[in-house]
Amino acid sequence: MKKLLIFIFTIALTTSCVQVKEAAARQTNVATNTTYWQQHISYAMDIDVAVEKHQYKGTQQVVYTNNSPDELTKVYYHLYFNAFQPGSQMDVRSLNIIDPDARVRDRISKLNADEIGYIKVNSLKQNGAAVFYETVGTILEVTLNTPVKAGESVTFDMLFDAQIPLQIRRSGRDNKEGVALSMAQWYPKMAEYDFEGWHTPPYIAREFHGVWGDFDVKISIDKEYVLGGTGYLQNPQEIGHGYEDVSKALNIPNTEKLTWYFKAPNVHDFMWAADPNYQHDILTTATGIDLHFLYKKDLAVKFLQNWKDLQSKTADLMTYYSAHVGAYPYKQYSVIQGGDGGMEYAMATLITGERKFGSLFGVTAHEMAHTWFQFLLASNESKHPWMDEGFTSYISNKAENLILEEGRENPHAGSYKGYNYVVKNNMEEPLTTHADRYKTNTAYSIASYSKGNIFLSQLEYVIGAQNVAKGLKKYFTDFSFKHPTPNDIKRSMEKVSGIHLDWYLNEWTQTTHTIDYGVKSVEGKEITIERVGAMPMPIDLEVTYTDGSIENFNIPLRMMRGNKPTSATIIEDWGWAYPIYSFTAAKLVQSVTIDKSNLMADINSENNRLEVK
Repeated sequence: MKKLLIFIFTIALTTSCVQVKEAAARQTNVATNTTYWQQHISYAMDIDVAVEKHQYKGTQQVVYTNNSPDELTKVYYHLYFNAFQPGSQMDVRSLNIIDPDARVRDRISKLNADEIGYIKVNSLKQNGAAVFYETVGTILEVTLNTPVKAGESVTFDMLFDAQIPLQIRRSGRDNKEGVALSMAQWYPKMAEYDFEGWHTPPYIAREFHGVWGDFDVKISIDKEYVLGGTGYLQNPQEIGHGYEDVSKALNIPNTEKLTWYFKAPNVHDFMWAADPNYQHDILTTATGIDLHFLYKKDLAVKFLQNWKDLQSKTADLMTYYSAHVGAYPYKQYSVIQGGDGGMEYAMATLITGERKFGSLFGVTAHEMAHTWFQFLLASNESKHPWMDEGFTSYISNKAENLILEEGRENPHAGSYKGYNYVVKNNMEEPLTTHADRYKTNTAYSIASYSKGNIFLSQLEYVIGAQNVAKGLKKYFTDFSFKHPTPNDIKRSMEKVSGIHLDWYLNEWTQTTHTIDYGVKSVEGKEITIERVGAMPMPIDLEVTYTDGSIENFNIPLRMMRGNKPTSATIIEDWGWAYPIYSFTAAKLVQSVTIDKSNLMADINSENNRLEVK
């Protein structure tokens, strides 16, 4: 179902390539930037898959450039598949947490020898000379022969072999829907080193942080398998399976295996999936981006139809995110059946496919939105999962509401409900908690998805929806292809709004202070508001007078040093230390209501309205 929009495609392809090249150029120059730098890596990998054994052997050459001002005496790799072994930290964590992930539970502890996962490094060389290394759980610790100085590049050559675990969490073989291979976190991946130092947390099922770079990957696998994932296929005429240009003759070798050759420029991860029974469809968007869809041919008829119906809606999503955050910079994106729910990767996502249409569209909307929040805006989602999951929830909620014409006044209402749940049940932990260190999965999920979402939706209440929309675009312009921090999103919003937001970032992300404002009293024209909760906020009030007329007021928070754009009557600002605020209205007051938009996450709505009896 590929539409050949040749002229449009040529323009879009040129624009896309320019965007990626410009981003790469920014990375090349980071070493000369005194305020920001990031490392760079180039991977060349060649793997041979033995599908009947669920194993593969690999060679890897890495060219690592140290753009930091520091001399490095060690480097580290992630060996994620090692987590899928009885006794691993992922296994023990799942056995001890009070609310284990239903997909993991005690399954790792029960794996047999041919079901576990592993990555075994057999040799490693630094610039051609053997180097000392040690495997410690999911981390490979490498002591360098000679330090890598600031501005230097070093080459590492590795031989490794691996076993693909039974699919439990994200990666693995033979998932519950019968997809043969979901290959995420499958290769020895260099750990990130940034201004905070090395990031080497053990893998216990949370999320990731990686080095920006380029991938050159060759995968040899039985010829009946169809592959999809990260990167541009370099040899489609040798592969077929719907990737080839039908105007050219195929040149498929007469062998038992085919070698799929991919290149992926300027990404920080590489995923692929494979199954002998994949259907492969391609839809080209109006801007020339190829959307690939790979799903099982033997799905029930109702599910097959859902995958067909999904395709035009996915194009709508691409249009929405590009317009509201920033232009998608690559030439393709793939939606692939696999994994254990939904998980985002470079230029692609893995999602389970046996879903009702609403669910299939919803998971695609969320995972595709991750292309912007955490992939292109590559925050450290282990340390700041709320910037990843929360911002993704925010923009995907808006996209779903528009594209499916749901008509929800507040598409984020579910996030407010989840946040109130953890607060009222004393389960809340601050957003600064490392993703691995939350006491419960519930607290992690609500913090990351719900409270992270509210960070932006509530910011609409603080600085105005237009400013938040402008701030997201500025955030993308300034920090795409980089590793932004919480302060960066705050500064983007400050720059477009002119409003000071240090207090907001601190209160909402670094504490568990709650918001609770109430209408304390109304006496004639005199209105008194009280701050009951610890977190201060600006206040929107709707005042109904006894003559039936309505006037809206905005009380800025003094620390904001300004106010949002509003048609409301702006009155004297409120210093946070004062628990009581009073003012005199123009006429006799009948009722007062705090925040009719319900965008402020006030934990007690019962005191938000007072009507004079």
